[in-house]
Amino acid sequence: MKGVILAGGLGTRLYPLTFATNKHLLPVFDRPMIFYPIRTLVEAGVTDILVITSGPHAGHFIRVLKNGKELGIRHLEYAYQEKPDGGIADALALAQDFAHGDSITVILGDNTTDANIGKYIEEFRQGAVIFLKSIPKTIMLKRFGVAVFDDKDKKKLISIEEKPMYPRSNLVATGLYIYDKHVFAYIQKCKPSGRGEIEITDVNNLYIKSGKFKWHELDGFWSDAGTYETLFAANRYWAEKSGL
Repeated sequence: MKGVILAGGLGTRLYPLTFATNKHLLPVFDRPMIFYPIRTLVEAGVTDILVITSGPHAGHFIRVLKNGKELGIRHLEYAYQEKPDGGIADALALAQDFAHGDSITVILGDNTTDANIGKYIEEFRQGAVIFLKSIPKTIMLKRFGVAVFDDKDKKKLISIEEKPMYPRSNLVATGLYIYDKHVFAYIQKCKPSGRGEIEITDVNNLYIKSGKFKWHELDGFWSDAGTYETLFAANRYWAEKSGL
């Protein structure tokens, strides 16, 4: 199993902070934001990692992460997404050579969680695993892909709806996934959305339609850190967890 951290984009929701550096290098309590998804992967036994970034501050990652050894990474590579607003799946497509036919665990670079996904990686054989998290509908604010379940079977996931105005559940896609080698073929089938992006939601829905997927609700704390509100919430949680 290999790991891919998606750390691209321009971080426009965090202007003017992201005029200075990439969003994923901003501090969350006592460490750069990207250290958290790295820890999620390393603690789950994934130590071959690709960081995909973009934008004007991409070179800052090398200064911060170096070769990754200090963070428990065995092998670290970087890739550059030339179109920073091309979408998550567009960025993930750059990992095909790195994956080299292996399965991959994918996590967004602004995800901070204390969940351990090691058992799901050990059990994984094929298809996809989608990790969901329950959050209040009042704070979704059209920011997440939202899980849609069968009316007759509330545990049967039938689709992910991208940033709906009226969410049909409280469970959102966290930005943490496990995919088999077929993910790149699914990406190629996807067309740009109305936003001009290749949506990871479309990739997930192709897996759901194939029937070769599982979903799990993520245990423990989870928050992205892509807005001022969630960046503050993540800082507060990790500071309090440290005993501050």
